[in-house]
Formats: sequence, C-alpha cells, structure tokens
Amino acid sequence: MRIIRFVGTVVGTTLLLTATAPVAQADARPATKASELPLTSETLDRAALDTGLRAVHDAGMYGIYSSVRDGAQRWTGAAGVADVDTGRPVRPGMLHRVGSVSKAFTSVALLQQVERGRVRLDAPIGDYLPDLVPGERGREITVRMLLNHTSGIGDYVIGAFPSLAHNSTASLDENRFRSIGPEELVRLGLAAPATGKPGEKWSYSNTNYVIAGLLLEKVTGQDAAGYITRHVIARAGLHHTSFPRTPYIQGPHARMYDSFYGLINPPRDYSDYDMSWAYTAGAIVSTTDDLNRFYRALLGGKLIGPAALHEMQRTVPADGMDYGLGIYAIDIPGCGRFWGHDGAVFGAGTLVYSSPDGKRQVAMGWNLMKYERLKSDGSGFEPSPIDDALNRQVVRALCPTTTPAPPADSRSVTAPTRTVLPAVDLSPEAWATALR
Repeated sequence: MRIIRFVGTVVGTTLLLTATAPVAQADARPATKASELPLTSETLDRAALDTGLRAVHDAGMYGIYSSVRDGAQRWTGAAGVADVDTGRPVRPGMLHRVGSVSKAFTSVALLQQVERGRVRLDAPIGDYLPDLVPGERGREITVRMLLNHTSGIGDYVIGAFPSLAHNSTASLDENRFRSIGPEELVRLGLAAPATGKPGEKWSYSNTNYVIAGLLLEKVTGQDAAGYITRHVIARAGLHHTSFPRTPYIQGPHARMYDSFYGLINPPRDYSDYDMSWAYTAGAIVSTTDDLNRFYRALLGGKLIGPAALHEMQRTVPADGMDYGLGIYAIDIPGCGRFWGHDGAVFGAGTLVYSSPDGKRQVAMGWNLMKYERLKSDGSGFEPSPIDDALNRQVVRALCPTTTPAPPADSRSVTAPTRTVLPAVDLSPEAWATALR
C-alpha cells in the first residue's frame, strides 16, 4: 500500500498493503453518470464530479468509482471499465479491496479494548505477546508505537514475496493462492532490517498491524476478523464490508490490474488473491459508500468514545502528513483538515477522507495500480496525468469552493500537503508503502 501525496496531501500505496445513509445498490445507468438522490438545497456540483471522474479515466485509469457526501446530500459516480477484455463498465457501489484503509478498523477494535482496560497504549507489546515479540524489542516497543508506525519494525512484504527485491513479480504469481499465517508474517517482519529505534521516527510497516491483530485476538479470545466484523463493521452499520473468506470477491466488482511501473505490459489481472498475507493490516473488502459511513460513525463517536478518539487523533510527523493511530490528517489550504487513509493492494487503490465533523466526505476506488513509468535513465518516474486528475478530484469533492487548478507537476496539487498518489521507487524499503 502506498501513500499518495498532494503537495500538501496524501493518497498512497502501502502494501495493503493496500458512511452515511443506507448503501446504494449498483447503478444500472451508464458508468459515467452519477446516482442521484432528490435534494432540496444542492451544494454538490454533480456535473463537475462526473466530469472529474471521466478525467481520471481519460488520463489512463481503467476504472474508478467514488462516493461524495455533504451533510445529507450524496453523489455516487463511476467512469471507465471494470474488465478491459469485455469492456464491462464500472458501476457505483462495486466491491473493492481497500488495502490499508483496513488499519483504521483494526485500530478502532484495539481502542475499544483500551476503553475496557484490557490494553494500555503505552504498555510494552511484550507484556501481552512475549513470545511473539521477545527480548529488548518486546520491552521497548509499545502498543501505540505499533499503531502509529514508530516501532522501527521492518515490513514483511519482501520476505513474503522475495522476487520484488529483484523487480520481478514471479513470487506473486506463484503464490497468489497461498495461505500464510499472521505469526509467519510477523516473523518475516522482525527478521527484516529495523527502520529505526522504537519511538524514533515514523516508518510505515504492515507488520505493525499484523501484530495489532494478534494482540486483539489475545485480549478478546476471539478471531480478529470475527471481532472486527461484529464490533466495528456491524456497529457502524456497514452492509457491504467484510474480510474475504476466499481468494475471490463475492459480489459485483471490477477486475483489478497491476502494471508494476511498466514491468508488466499489458497490466496483469490480480483480482483473485488469497488475502491472508494482508490480515488485519489490509484485507478488508468494502464499497465507497460503506467507507464514508464508517468514518462518519467513527468521527461521530459511535464506535469509540471521545477519549479514545482523541488518542487516535494524536499524530506524529509522517512524510508530509500527520499520522495518528490507523488514520492520518491532511490539510487543504483554504478548506481545512480532513481525516482518513489510503490503501493499495495488487491491482486496487483506495482513498477515503472526511472532515472532522463527518459532514464532507470523499471515498474513491480504482482498478489499475503502479501505472507510473520509470524514466529511461532509471532515476525515477515520469509524471503521470492520472496523479494530477486524482488530486484534482479530491480537491473538487472536499472543497467545492476551491478551483482545482492544474498543479505545477504530478506530485503537487493546489491543495494539501501530500499528493493523492504516492511518490514511488522500487527499492526494497519502498514496497511496504507500495502495498499498503
């Protein structure tokens, strides 16, 4: 999963890796048209939102779908194709692998245990899982450090898919239906080079949230996915959100493609995948409507109380954003602060942002990943018009009075402090963020 950044904002790819009114059903009308609700006082510019999605598709994205909220008003739309072979169009309401957006769900579940007195945020993880994280690390790394990515623990992605270190997807293709246990993922993460001393700095690692899931199981005595389903997903009123039980998504969804920065041409279909490798760090499947509903429930105090939410929103500096406990904040000049997360798995990208009061929201999902192209000299990546179009659409959705003017380059928007799409490279360290 990775983080995308506006010049002032973020959307990304971390290896996982990678809410609102009742969820709308998939729209049967043309893919570039929005599903509309009868409204009295209209503040959503539906035509502009439709046009913005089409611009993302025209820039090269296969398919994209989105939900925007402004108070009681809702817009949903889609543009492009769900299947490049058949030309089947994408539709609003399609199921989607949301990658690291899952981390907010896991964090909420653990904060519920903090409220019950079963977990202390500043207690060493070794107090709870001494055999999983033994020795000095277990004594120095706290639960909070896991949730805000300051533990210094490396990521397991290269260990699970070693060919990535050599810019090859062979290990992905050979193991897409392999089931891998969370304890093995943690072992691989602990064996990876440390990214710093505990508490020293922010460094994104999916291993942190696998450990968090195992901690949740330890203190509740329940399967982590089952607990999150009952106490977070159901409590938020999400009807199209789940942990996948098979490598195949059950329900209407787009095919999900990955180009691996031009190394795979044409992009390969990664729709079907055993998501055990993502576990509580990024395995959830959801819809854009459900993601907005989740954030409204979270920020509205329906999932955790004010004190726990305050802890969740205590942030550390993190590459142009402020990262809390499974959520982060972006600031859009002239528009305000928004909370959310992004996610990326093989073939699927996601973002969701919400104003602090939950009234203004955007969620988007798209089905082509790592579309950036390497420069001929190997020094980095060519600017992508997809990045520009995504950034503009985020600003258009969240800040209706702000004109999303063309950015100076594909890594900066006239809005927040990060880009919607990630700055990427192919180093082993970068894969944790590219699959989040």
